[in-house]
This record gives sequence, C-alpha cells and structure tokens, in this order.
Amino acid sequence: MCLLDRVTSWDTGQISCEATSHLSPDNPLRSHGRLGAACGIEYAAQAMAVHGALIAEASAGEARHGPQIGYLASVRSVMLHVERLDDLGTTLLIRAERMSGDASTILYSFTVHGGPVLLLSGRAVVVLNAANLALPGRSNPPALPLPVHPL
Repeated sequence: MCLLDRVTSWDTGQISCEATSHLSPDNPLRSHGRLGAACGIEYAAQAMAVHGALIAEASAGEARHGPQIGYLASVRSVMLHVERLDDLGTTLLIRAERMSGDASTILYSFTVHGGPVLLLSGRAVVVLNAANLALPGRSNPPALPLPVHPL
C-alpha cells in the first residue's frame, strides 16, 4: 500500500511529501465510509520509510549489511486537530524530521497539514532490523510477561 504521491524535498535530517490518496473512496485505510485523522500516522510512517530508503540509496557506496527493515515501535504526543482526513478537499503535506538516532533506532517528529492547517502531529520511534537486537545466543528477544486485566 503506497499512500504518498511524491517527495517534494528531503535531506539527511528531514523529508516532505504530498498525498491525495486520502480523497479516494477506495483508500485501504477507510472504515465505515470515512478516513479518520489517526490514519495520518500511517502517512507519516510511509514518509519515514521513504526517508530511510533515500538515505540508504544516497549512501550506497558505504558498506551495508542488507536492507534496513524498519518497524514503527511507538508513537507519542500525537495531537489530532481534526476528526477526518477524507473531507478536506486538499492535498496532504506530510513532514518528518529525524530528531535523533543510531544504527538501531530513530526518533522522528512528524506533522500532517492540509494546506496551511495543521491536522495532526507527533513523534515516532522506528526500530531498524529488530532481529539484530536479540541477545547473544538467542534468536529472538525474550518474551515479556503481559499484565492480565479483568474485564
């Protein structure tokens, strides 16, 4: 699923993209005939993925050990300023800025605008090549016990 139409600018610290797929009645994220504002997080996550791919392509001359697979590990401080994205009638402007990171994790801040109007914003942590984070001698990270809450 590719929701973005184009990258309008990027460098090693940020990326800006545009999208119109939120206006499509067959958008795969639509539910109950609408596209909720929280779906903007997926638009931002795709911008982050494209950013990672562009950086990897630009540094192709450097030694790399296979493709970097990124997982959206968490989103924080998400502020939704609208209820829906599909009733805006304008192009989405998605921006993601790399705030910090290393070979294992990257912290991004992101915004999604409809024209000059801020629709949503937040921060996201992307974990790269999660299998490499396993402890020595283990093929997977250890399972953590989950709390049981009565219904």
